[in-house]
Amino acid sequence: MKPKPSGFSVCVTGTVTDGAAQAAPSTEIYAGLMVRRIIWLVVTVATLAMLVVADILIGPAFLTVGEVLGALFAPSHASAMVQIIVYDIRLPMTLMAILVGMSLGTAGVHMQTILGNPLASPYTLGFSAAAGFGAAFAILTGVTLPLVPWLSVPLAAFVMCALAAGLVFAFASIRGMSPEIMVLAGIATLFMFQSAQSMVQYLASPEVLQSIVFWLFGSLLKASWNNVPIVAVCFAMCSLLVLPNLWQLTALRMGDARAASVGVNVKALRIKLFAIVALLTASGVAFVGTIGFVGLVAPHIARMLVGEDQRILLPMAALTGAITMTGASVVSKLISPGGVIPIGIVTALIGVPFLFFLILRGQRRHW
Repeated sequence: MKPKPSGFSVCVTGTVTDGAAQAAPSTEIYAGLMVRRIIWLVVTVATLAMLVVADILIGPAFLTVGEVLGALFAPSHASAMVQIIVYDIRLPMTLMAILVGMSLGTAGVHMQTILGNPLASPYTLGFSAAAGFGAAFAILTGVTLPLVPWLSVPLAAFVMCALAAGLVFAFASIRGMSPEIMVLAGIATLFMFQSAQSMVQYLASPEVLQSIVFWLFGSLLKASWNNVPIVAVCFAMCSLLVLPNLWQLTALRMGDARAASVGVNVKALRIKLFAIVALLTASGVAFVGTIGFVGLVAPHIARMLVGEDQRILLPMAALTGAITMTGASVVSKLISPGGVIPIGIVTALIGVPFLFFLILRGQRRHW
């Protein structure tokens, strides 16, 4: 007579079988999800590449697609005039648009993640306003650096942006570094530096006021081969610093308590990310002026496409930010043939309707 299997054996066998049956569909679903996310990344990269060519192509001097591609990939065969137009004038502006868009898009994701607020961005929390005040004050006083005078205004913007970040951080530290306190401190900082901007504009002469207002509008005309590498190094350094914390950022989106339960030091993570956001914002706006809505819009677009996994969300937010800036540059040239509308105006025109779209679509339920 065959011995009956023990209850423990039956239980273990059944559990293993059921677990294997359930694991296979879950693995397939996750694999399919990752494939779709990678496809979105590829599509976004292709879109950015087309916008880059369009941005270099469009301008007062007419160039063909063949001339642009030839100058980019076979410069020895391009004429001297085409090389000057592409490499000395248009390519630095396009690269600056990409880098600033990537910096602000990434900073927006970090800000929304650590604060748990869909409206958090470097612009809405006063960082950009502080940079604008620093630049306006430097233009009003005429102070210049002795060896590198072209760095005077960007450095003033950078310092004031860092000061605003330190101010918000100080207030948040006093009250325990909670997201609500950081948001309130950021809003107070925004109004303070906007008032300071208004005071500087009131005191300026008409000629100086024109320079201040042009800087505050935001423009890529200030881009050059001197300042593009500075923004690129800052973005690369910040990206490397955040790599070890990707899974912690994903966990933080579930809330402070759940993130802490899986071993995340929430306060230390907020401090680190806050410093990274300040550096990204300061380097992004120091050379081009105040840029609004990119840090707010790009993260939401990326989140709708690829979800909350920070491993995919961060590069997607950087790409969508670059697309937003490059697309705004193309639009500014098309609106005013032969001239360039300040890109800050165009990004605001793009960002406001998208913000209304988010409200109507009910995106707040995800927060």
